[in-house]
Amino acid sequence: MSLTTPDEPGLPRRKLGELVEERLLGQLMAGDLKPGELLASERELMDRFKVGRPAIREALQSLQRQGLVDIRHGERPRVAQPSLDRTLGDLDKTMRHVLLHSEGSLEHLKAARLLFEIQMVRIAARTPTSEGLDRLRAILDQQSSSARGSPQFMALDGRFHQAIAAMTGNPIFSSLAGALFGWLSVFHAEQVRRPGLEELTLAEHQDILAAIEAGDPDRAEARMADHLRRANALYNSP
Repeated sequence: MSLTTPDEPGLPRRKLGELVEERLLGQLMAGDLKPGELLASERELMDRFKVGRPAIREALQSLQRQGLVDIRHGERPRVAQPSLDRTLGDLDKTMRHVLLHSEGSLEHLKAARLLFEIQMVRIAARTPTSEGLDRLRAILDQQSSSARGSPQFMALDGRFHQAIAAMTGNPIFSSLAGALFGWLSVFHAEQVRRPGLEELTLAEHQDILAAIEAGDPDRAEARMADHLRRANALYNSP
């Protein structure tokens, strides 16, 4: 299966690695290669596409960066298991770059998160489950006992919001909540460590939990809105 194609006038010549990637991606999108399935070896791919090892490796590394292929030393490449958390995590550096250098993006994301989390907490308060409430209480207990200013305290802050989204029963909401917190948290890590602010965060989390426990969507929305508007004021580009 040769990848040589006639050059089109006026268009730059495409690299062989890009052509290999395109063929493999086509197989993935068509379902010819299933999650967890081993790909052909480098030697087999070289023979199939009539190209050298650098083109094969370039294609596989690109697919790995996209979260589509897993490559481990000494093993054949494998089709990655689909994971929204992984996909959003792969966007982390790109999103931080956008938020730092694209005018207005940080403010737009703060506004989007506010609307998103308000809806999440309303759904959680309308249908609170014992399992979901137990998870929120456990997170707050851990956060209360964590050292103030520690990475664990910040991580548990994000887990609290993600656990609220998980109470909707929609795993996409949970993944988005975690990603939004992660993308924004880097912009106020030092600000939130100011004396008193972490205690205020804990108190606000307790108020949000109490509203969810009471099954009061309006109160839950009001408490979440106050909490996030205060936090939003701390998210500033360095």
